[in-house]
Amino acid sequence: MIGSVPSRHHEIAEDLRHQITTGGIKPGERLPSEAGLADRYKVSTVTLRRALAVLQGEGLVEKIHGRGNFARRPLRKILYVGGWGTLDPWTAAETALSVTVRTNTVPAQGHLTTLLAVPTGSPLAEFFCISHEEESPHGLARIYIPRDLAPAGALDDEPSWRETATRFAVLGSRPAVVRETVSARPPSADEASALRIGSAMAVLAVTRVATDTTGRVVEAALLVFPGDRVEAVFTTHHENDERQKQG
Repeated sequence: MIGSVPSRHHEIAEDLRHQITTGGIKPGERLPSEAGLADRYKVSTVTLRRALAVLQGEGLVEKIHGRGNFARRPLRKILYVGGWGTLDPWTAAETALSVTVRTNTVPAQGHLTTLLAVPTGSPLAEFFCISHEEESPHGLARIYIPRDLAPAGALDDEPSWRETATRFAVLGSRPAVVRETVSARPPSADEASALRIGSAMAVLAVTRVATDTTGRVVEAALLVFPGDRVEAVFTTHHENDERQKQG
């Protein structure tokens, strides 16, 4: 039985993979231009880009718009702490990890009306956060709060809430219940672009909904992390039943 012959773009990907993993191409080093690589391997740029897409999906190559393709530096993983919803404070406080935050007021539409249990068109405070290590994105968060519940000064860029936002944490007052739904899935086109990852790389997606003692939804957060850059930790605290103690 004759085995299948590897396609040309897989052969190119394997050669570049070997160079990256053995140190022939150093972490952070810019690869030759796509035209130069296509000429070296005697293939079209379409075939060459397919080879690079394989390595981008594996996390070995990062394409930075306007600058080219780079061998990815080994990225340490950040820690997402479930149950309360936050990046690990020590991780988030490290100077190597920076977080940019954009704020806006948007009308509730589509799935946001369901998540927040509000009528279509209700005003929401939106917080869009992206964490970076140098130029490499580590995660993004889109956090929504009913406008009347937004922290004072939050949309005015006051520093009182900013530290909380940069940790992707629950922004409002302490909720009674936090429900988190976690899934692994391919990124959307917008997520892949913002996180600079290939469409083949899985992301860890966390949908976090916080409610108060009356059951009102006080916040909904959509968090997305590249699968190779995060670990999520969930800890359950069991309260002993007092009646069992007395039994």
